Amino acid sequence: MSEPHDFASGSIEFGESEGGDLNKETQHGPPHSWTSAASSRRAGTEAIPGEVMKRAHREKLNLCDSLESIADALPNVDLLKCLGTAKKIVPLLRDIHGFEEMVIFPAYEAHLTPAEAKLASTSRLRVEHLKDQCFASEVAETLLAIGHGNPIESPEAVGFMLRGFFEGLRRHIAFEREHVLPRIAISDVGA
Repeated sequence: MSEPHDFASGSIEFGESEGGDLNKETQHGPPHSWTSAASSRRAGTEAIPGEVMKRAHREKLNLCDSLESIADALPNVDLLKCLGTAKKIVPLLRDIHGFEEMVIFPAYEAHLTPAEAKLASTSRLRVEHLKDQCFASEVAETLLAIGHGNPIESPEAVGFMLRGFFEGLRRHIAFEREHVLPRIAISDVGA
């Protein structure tokens, strides 16, 4: 089982677009739990959850880019890239989703009017988190099999699976950037 990430410290790199290596856990030491970011926020030592959220969005978008490059390369994929991505996908989403649910969503809910609160946006986002994590497990299993040299019997089906997953993540991020983060005075446009 891989160790949790610490988005508050900025210690995690993921994907090629940030110059990172998919197999690289950290550049500043071992990763810590995202709960340290949430705990320090409650203690008043983490002043800006927006910076953590921006970093989390970058991490998820880097994951999407990695998955898209794998989908584009099918059936001739980089086996190590498949293994590295498979290793990161589930813990990355679990950790980011945990931070969002413990820090970002409560801050968002505190800024809603009573009428807006009835819309249940955060409830929907929490359900999306669960679905994303289940889908991530399936994607990771598929990428592990490919990375271990199993034949890709239907590159089209694998491509559709990967695209369905990363396109859903990108839509989720877009919703958070357009609706959740501005409400709690966090700008993540172009981050």
